[in-house]
Amino acid sequence: MRYFLTITVSFLFLSFGLYGQTNKSGWINLFDGKTLDGWKLMTGKAEYKPEGGAIVGTTVANSPNSFLVYDKRFTGDFVLELEAMMSDTNTNSGVQFRSNYNPAGDNGRGRVYGYQFEMDPSARKWSGGVYDEGRREWLYTGSLNEKAQVFFTPNVYHKIKVECIGNTIKTWLDDKPMSYVIDTLTNNEGIIALQVHAIGNDKLKGIKIYWKNIRIKTTGLTPAPFPKDVYVANLIPNNLSSFERSNGWKLLFDGKSNKGWVGANLNHFPDKGWEIKDGVLKVLSSQGKEAANGGDIVTKEKYSAFDLSFEFKLTPGANSGVKYFVTLNEKNQGSAIGLEYQVLDDTLHPDAKLGRDGNRTLASLYDLIKAQKTSRFIRQPGGWNTGRIIVYPNNHVEHYLNGVKVLEYERGSQVYRDLVAISKYKVWEKFGEAKEGYILLQDHGNEVSYRCIKIRRLK
Repeated sequence: MRYFLTITVSFLFLSFGLYGQTNKSGWINLFDGKTLDGWKLMTGKAEYKPEGGAIVGTTVANSPNSFLVYDKRFTGDFVLELEAMMSDTNTNSGVQFRSNYNPAGDNGRGRVYGYQFEMDPSARKWSGGVYDEGRREWLYTGSLNEKAQVFFTPNVYHKIKVECIGNTIKTWLDDKPMSYVIDTLTNNEGIIALQVHAIGNDKLKGIKIYWKNIRIKTTGLTPAPFPKDVYVANLIPNNLSSFERSNGWKLLFDGKSNKGWVGANLNHFPDKGWEIKDGVLKVLSSQGKEAANGGDIVTKEKYSAFDLSFEFKLTPGANSGVKYFVTLNEKNQGSAIGLEYQVLDDTLHPDAKLGRDGNRTLASLYDLIKAQKTSRFIRQPGGWNTGRIIVYPNNHVEHYLNGVKVLEYERGSQVYRDLVAISKYKVWEKFGEAKEGYILLQDHGNEVSYRCIKIRRLK
């Protein structure tokens, strides 16, 4: 059946009895509890029907993603609330918001794209994360806010809340704050839709997803508070929101100058080898000659416990790194010594095949611990990746790549020291165990770009 003729879809404003209208408290009910009036199936073949006061979606074999779409576009700010339940842990689902429809997408079968509140009943507990369906994929994974993760227990209704004010998206699951995204996209108009995920075989057919008490509020909105220690996925380059600034985050690169940085073995920023242009801090190529051009750069300040986030873009075959607890006491020839978050093109650079068991690959603790990652969460050369290093006051350390935790370890533990003892760092006493140190960006002789470098001290 053909519902729409153009990419910019015009939706009718429908008023069906008591739903679709604003009540005294400002809420608009989107589901009457009895019928699917006001909703339309846009893509896929999943079955949707009203049952027991809920909309029930059922998986169908060999169907692409299916979306039941509310027949009205919402413009501007809103708060969306509903309850949802899943009958199984073998698939996921979601709720689309500020989304759109492209009838030419998916080879003419149509595609819904835009923000999605993730419903994930698997053990990874990413429910409440923000996924960009049909575009950029994950914007905020459950790993970015581990303390608040909620297991989406099957056969139990869970409370969902989404707040969209300006370009800020915040989500809650069972009243727990989950995700905080500040986006660059300015389109604040779109549809609400209920997803039944694609499945490929009969084994997963018949899984049911339930949604009820679906309502939206578009007036009289006040941003709800969020915990101070929640990580913000701020997608505006080299920017800190007032929320971030008030909670201790600082930019290490302002997008315009080398303020706060010096050469690792200099008292000033290198005169060559580094370029600042168009909001990017770039180490220039010297045909792979380590520290032979401008050399490494380090922060002027030292850090002990911290949360560091940065974006990096590789060129094909490139090698660089972000080092921490750099003391500069070793007086090493070439690159300075420190714990290193490896920045590397695993496909083309030979270093990926050196070391032990892959411990020199992208996002690894270089020469010590391999990053456990999948190709889906790696953006290849030319695309921006987000790295994150957290060092807690108790010396627990975590590495993240594009929102996914890829390794963790205890700095100074016996396990850590045993790894150092079989690494290239064994020649330095108590390597990586300094109380504090500089943050370093490595010049390994290849062109690599950095931006959005921000840090928060932890206490």
